[in-house]
Amino acid sequence: MSDNETTTVPTEAPEVYTGTSVTAQRDTPQTRKSNRTWREQKTPLRISALGVGKTAWEKRVQARTEAAAFKARVQEMKDEKEGERRRRMEERAAREAAKKEKERYAELAKKMHAKKLERLRRKEKRNKMLKER
Repeated sequence: MSDNETTTVPTEAPEVYTGTSVTAQRDTPQTRKSNRTWREQKTPLRISALGVGKTAWEKRVQARTEAAAFKARVQEMKDEKEGERRRRMEERAAREAAKKEKERYAELAKKMHAKKLERLRRKEKRNKMLKER
């Protein structure tokens, strides 16, 4: 080659026409990059497109409030039942205490005079009231 002759160097490789572009081949459902045409085509996950937003949170909040209300009602019923049971026990204990006191005064009545017994009863009642303050 001489200095006067110039050669042209191709800057790009020649394009070969295959009928469709590479991206067009990948976009069609028949031919994909993985060539798995029998598989379902996946799409990108977009939360906003799914409609998942505050609705799930609102449902959870509502479920929590309903559960809390249910628990409160159950606890209220249990407390009511327990209160009734305690009231019955206290009534029974009061009846037994009154019965024992009556028997004790009956025993004392055999030994001492009625007026002295009445004074003793009033004195014990006074002491009991002072003690409960």
